[in-house]
Amino acid sequence: MIFDLTIPLDEKAPVYPGVPKPKISSVLNIDRDGFNELLLTFPTHTGTHIDAPYHCIKNGKKLSDFEISYFIGEAIVFNCSGQKEIKLSKTDLAKIKKDDFVFLYSGHSEKYLADDYFADYPVISEKSAEQLAEKKIKIFGIDSPSPDKSPYKIHYIFLGKGIPIVENLYNLSEVAGKRFKCTIAPLKVQNADGAPCRVIGVAD
Repeated sequence: MIFDLTIPLDEKAPVYPGVPKPKISSVLNIDRDGFNELLLTFPTHTGTHIDAPYHCIKNGKKLSDFEISYFIGEAIVFNCSGQKEIKLSKTDLAKIKKDDFVFLYSGHSEKYLADDYFADYPVISEKSAEQLAEKKIKIFGIDSPSPDKSPYKIHYIFLGKGIPIVENLYNLSEVAGKRFKCTIAPLKVQNADGAPCRVIGVAD
């Protein structure tokens, strides 16, 4: 089965409070111009997106510094619904392999259109983040706006180790508890601190 783990990229796609919202407008249309074309204007961290280390680390890798093969791998999703501060158990950690994509399902993305989406979202504990970094995972992802809140220690833990972060994952309920092949396809923006991405899972 194929799973789309991505929030639609439209004017309702979440961006962090204070950041300009995405805008989509028609610049050409069939009746007037003979074909349709849209103008898209959005920040690099819109909707389902990936943070490159350069997002928080001054000399960190930019998105274009990664080979495309880096974004194809094996993902495992842990069901963490109901936890405000997510703490992975020893049993969970034992299931994780080097170079895994580790995604956390909290259920928070189900309210991504709500006004309070950014008000009280679940985060991962500092200890669990450090344990994941020690496991040398390739990518961390969560179905909330961020794995942490100010002063954003989790960002520095992961990005400081060169581990990109995917935020605003969607539809993880379909793959919670599963291990599957995964492709994360960021927009090919040169020298970017991050970019919207399409996240696709393929499970047996």
